[in-house]
Amino acid sequence: QVQLVESGGGLKEAGGSLRLSCATSGRTFNRFANYVMGWFRQAPGKEREFVAAVNWSGGTTLYADSVKGRFTISRDNGKSTVYLQMNSLKPEDTGVYYCTTGSVFRTTAAAYDYWGQGTQVTVSS
Repeated sequence: QVQLVESGGGLKEAGGSLRLSCATSGRTFNRFANYVMGWFRQAPGKEREFVAAVNWSGGTTLYADSVKGRFTISRDNGKSTVYLQMNSLKPEDTGVYYCTTGSVFRTTAAAYDYWGQGTQVTVSS
């Protein structure tokens, strides 16, 4: 069983920054470093959408067009943790942010196997 626990959400004014963290546990035989890590978000009344993903080494990343140039995903395989640095926040970034992990490097939610409970990010105008 794999557990993912997000932290770092909160309330920020537009233009501010937040750093989300996602700590994983439960992978013993198959190491954390073997897996893709991603972030998705879901705003009220909307479907869950892709935000960013990072491959096993951290050397390749994918971003949604809406966050390119503002968000940065990174990972620390030694700590089994993935991060999402969010700068220049906008009100439309508001939502619950979910950490996820899977075996394939994709932007679709169906490609991922395990999900955290989510952390709320609220950006005021």
